[in-house]
Amino acid sequence: MQQTKSKEEFVHSVFENIAPKYDFMNDVLSFRRHKAWRKFTMNKMKIARDSTAIDLCCGTCDWTIDLATHSGTGRIVGLDFSQNMLDHGAVKVREKGLDKQITLIRGNAMQLPYDDNTFDYATIGFALRNVPDLVTVIEEMQRVVKPGGMVVSLELSKPTWQPFKALYYFYFRNILPLLGKVIAKRYEQYKWLPESLINFPDHKQLADIFRQTGLTHVQAYPLTGGIAAVHIGMKKQEAE
Repeated sequence: MQQTKSKEEFVHSVFENIAPKYDFMNDVLSFRRHKAWRKFTMNKMKIARDSTAIDLCCGTCDWTIDLATHSGTGRIVGLDFSQNMLDHGAVKVREKGLDKQITLIRGNAMQLPYDDNTFDYATIGFALRNVPDLVTVIEEMQRVVKPGGMVVSLELSKPTWQPFKALYYFYFRNILPLLGKVIAKRYEQYKWLPESLINFPDHKQLADIFRQTGLTHVQAYPLTGGIAAVHIGMKKQEAE
């Protein structure tokens, strides 16, 4: 319990600190690929008009805004435990004129404050590796979506082929923290990001975890040589 709590507190402090530079650093560190990854994910989701969604660990709300735009008028919730991240996201939501459609709340992804079968979609972007217990989070996402609803994770992953794998890990472990130090003045926080991936499952293992939690029709899509991956699973229909 103490170990779990320590990780939760540390991750919270990381995102509270990097919030002002979060969007810019994402562009720099991913070479802007994170935008293409999210676009690919949205295309796979095929969001229906007027559908509802909850975006866990929504950060500065880029994906939350995409969900609202594709839904049209559906209610969208963005949830994060970092108030600084939410504050930066709220500015973008207001600038897009979506503050009536999007509700931002501070909350815990491991204990969602919503009833069963509430949303059509539950998403989490670049955060599943940061939570104390990823299985609990996936189960919570599954709990709050309706039967037939979709659970989606877009996350960093592990390349599987050489020499790209070696180059990627060199960049991730050595260059990325230095860029964090120079640009965001946050060395320890960006040094931690590569460490967060060490014990995280690869895309095949995570797909198995999706299935083990009861999700069906699970699909996994490695992106950009496997440095990121999309996972999609469906909540069982009541008749199944």
